Amino acid sequence: MSIFEQCESNVRSYCRSFPAVFHRAKGSAIYSDSGQEYIDFLAGAGALNYGHNNDQIKQEIMLYLDADTIIHGLDFHTSAKERFLTKFFEAVLNPRNLNYRIQFCGSTGTNAVEAALKLARKIKNRTGIFSFMGAYHGMTSGSLSVTGNIAIRSGIWGTSNNVTFMPYPYGFMESFDTIAYIDSVLNDVNSGIEKPAAIIFETVQAEGGIIVAPNEWMQRLRELCDRQDIILICDDIQVGCGRTGPFFSFERANIVPDLVVLSKSISGYGFPMSLLLIKPELDLWEPAEHTGTFRGNQLAFVGARAALEYRENTNLEKEVKLKETFLQTFLNKEIASISDQISIRGIGMIWGIDLANFGGASLAKKITSQCFELGLIIERVGRNDTVIKILPPLNIEIDTLQKGCSIIKKAFDKI
Repeated sequence: MSIFEQCESNVRSYCRSFPAVFHRAKGSAIYSDSGQEYIDFLAGAGALNYGHNNDQIKQEIMLYLDADTIIHGLDFHTSAKERFLTKFFEAVLNPRNLNYRIQFCGSTGTNAVEAALKLARKIKNRTGIFSFMGAYHGMTSGSLSVTGNIAIRSGIWGTSNNVTFMPYPYGFMESFDTIAYIDSVLNDVNSGIEKPAAIIFETVQAEGGIIVAPNEWMQRLRELCDRQDIILICDDIQVGCGRTGPFFSFERANIVPDLVVLSKSISGYGFPMSLLLIKPELDLWEPAEHTGTFRGNQLAFVGARAALEYRENTNLEKEVKLKETFLQTFLNKEIASISDQISIRGIGMIWGIDLANFGGASLAKKITSQCFELGLIIERVGRNDTVIKILPPLNIEIDTLQKGCSIIKKAFDKI
């Protein structure tokens, strides 16, 4: 029995799918203790958009550490926070004409989701929240309450109180007007459903199976929230920070959510960090009304600022679009051609191979296991884990991206 099996909780997950002891990582590769190289199509579940140990970001972090600067700062004013806020305003908000206050919420995305739900209820003085079938928003009780997966909510009593799940435009619902349905529910005095304080949504349901919301659907959702006096919360934890191309995933729809949740790759280097962006008129918090010991992660501030500079220096948005074209072409030509029962979905640098109608979860597991044996780390998501999820670092070298994709094709050929 290994020390991990002996001491670590049974709740451990990724290590079961990727049974190796990893020692170091660089760029788009991870190396085991034995020296085996693995191409990384997981990217820290979206926390490593800029790759492992990005040189430009690492240099800034090392300089900061070497100067004996503040490491833990609660919500003190610090030079690291000042520099991040200035850069975020200049590089992200101002060019997009976005006016948001920034709340530092704590270490993970679920902390910011909890803050968003709490703030929305405070603002509107309503308890209800609308979420969507297939949604994933985190693992703490409030975030679980707006997460659709019943299995991960099991055993947590009362998580669905005051939450109503609405249909997302997916499957048979793609031909159903989901926005009109939500509107009719709100307008029907006999629907049994009260007006919520907020609607929380993902522009791409990543854990839900790589389901990409149409632009028109998001525009109509924004209009509905305006008309019904409901706060619109965009969860951009996994598909923000350039994953779909632009910095925010909602930019393609030309909408402005009331609250935006960011985490994962916002720190640039894999450090814990989450933000809640709040329209100024909605920033109704009282001082210390929502706090957290680790909301002032100074190394994350340094990494986040350096990451924004890296994006500018490398024209990363353009790179994502070029790689999007490659992935779309490869997956449709080499994988979808295997069977008309295989579905390909995605945008930017997040893509899914849906095997629900072609072998299902069993085949998807065999494929990802075979990929690991061939030197590729890639996971499964979606309903019953039938979707193989492609999520490499945004700055992956094109030849490495091609090699990783060829491993996927080899895995299919071997099954």
